[in-house]
Amino acid sequence: MQLTLWTYEGPPHIGAMRIATAMRDVHYVLHAPQGDTYADLLFTMIERLPRRPPVTYTTFQARDLGGDTAELFKTAARDAFERFAPKAMLVGSSCTAELIQDDPGGLALALNLPVPVVPLELPAYQRKENFGASETFYHLTRRLATATTQRSPLDGSRPARCNILGPTAMGFRHRDDVIEITRLIESLGVQVHVVAPLNACVADIARLGEADFNVVLYPEVANTTAQWLQRQHQQPFTRTVPIGMGATRDFIAEVQALAGLAANIDTPERAHAPWYARSVDSTYLTGKRVYVFGDASHAIAAARVASQEMGFEVVGLGTYSREFAREVRDAAKLYGVEALISDDYLAVETQITELQPELILGTQMERHIAKRHGIPCAVISAPIHVQDFPARYAPQMGFEGANVLFDTWVHPLMMGLEEHLLGMFREDFEFKEGAAPSHLGSTRPSPTLSATAASAEPITIDKPSASVATPSASEPGGWTTDAEKELNKIPFFVRGKARRNTERYAREQGLVTITVETLYDAKAHFSR
Repeated sequence: MQLTLWTYEGPPHIGAMRIATAMRDVHYVLHAPQGDTYADLLFTMIERLPRRPPVTYTTFQARDLGGDTAELFKTAARDAFERFAPKAMLVGSSCTAELIQDDPGGLALALNLPVPVVPLELPAYQRKENFGASETFYHLTRRLATATTQRSPLDGSRPARCNILGPTAMGFRHRDDVIEITRLIESLGVQVHVVAPLNACVADIARLGEADFNVVLYPEVANTTAQWLQRQHQQPFTRTVPIGMGATRDFIAEVQALAGLAANIDTPERAHAPWYARSVDSTYLTGKRVYVFGDASHAIAAARVASQEMGFEVVGLGTYSREFAREVRDAAKLYGVEALISDDYLAVETQITELQPELILGTQMERHIAKRHGIPCAVISAPIHVQDFPARYAPQMGFEGANVLFDTWVHPLMMGLEEHLLGMFREDFEFKEGAAPSHLGSTRPSPTLSATAASAEPITIDKPSASVATPSASEPGGWTTDAEKELNKIPFFVRGKARRNTERYAREQGLVTITVETLYDAKAHFSR
């Protein structure tokens, strides 16, 4: 077992909560001890939902373990049904309650409630949140989707129908993605039949088999359900996640093919991102080194957008979604990098430290890492925090989503110009020596040296390792103050490259200390 401060995913019962909270008439009874009752915090304080999540806890305590905890669960399930009158109930255990093996599913079925009861067996010590959401949606669909559904043939006498699968509560921009993709699909002449689980009811799940095909927006949640619907109801499903201009056009072509429509892809006038990316204000961003990490579908899509649509160089790509490791590794090969498959944020930080990218596209974890290293960052994937649930309309998918991506990714780099200007004009009377770039907050020191740093002591180079190694003949031990000061005169967007090249040159030459002369010798060496 590994102890950690942060985790990319919670335990699987959090995924089950996301499904239940997304729906309108489903209730989740969770066998859990006191201390595991944090659903309200997740959904009302982070997502800022105007209602409490439909979750009831047994909330047993240590003194209850010597008694009948099974009876506690039955009482909680019976009371929840009488109070909330759901059309279906999910029952399961938290990771702690799993250890006492009370079998919530069997206990709930023994109550003979007059609604479908779906027991969830989610292995808390082997799997995580997205798996829990996927399994919950799958078992709910298996239990509720009508097996005898008949639909008329798609022969041109009616519009094609599709379901949109995968959006949940606590999802990264799921609310806005659904609006954007629904509009896009309907503009093609295809009817959106059911969106699930977000805002769906039990009756909607029962009607899933009536559609002609399924649109999978979030594979981590919907793939298993879509595969089952394909087997049981002969419904094909989309494989393209429409994030970015290219993927949106590919998605449209896929939907038109599944709907039996002639291929016809029109890019709307509101799709500003392609022109903005080619405009003169963006040309200086070409070739900027970007590091991408997140859930599999968002990371793969973001790398494609960064490389093909914004002209960035992808220097790192990774995911915490181990179930999709093969897909991410295949995507990484396109950019000549080796994928990082890990749920250890320290491993991610180590790789970022080694690569020194000029932009990070990641999760809330990478946002913290970026702040510590002074690297611009944009969030592209869960896990996320309250600031990633904006009041405004801000989808990630479709043509409008491509516009949002451009603004979100490029603005941190453009704002970074302020840091460069402060460095250039720090002697001007309108600037002050200690001024920090406004976009980095007041805690980041200015690009100039403080009075303390003006001593003759060499400045130690940060290492990924926690320990500081003794410099050897093949490893530079530090930068002199004058060398660091000269380095800070270099524009921020190439400063990282200059530092890497200089340290590489010093290692090759066996130099222990990096001076101003070393900096210029390295520049001349790599300019040949």
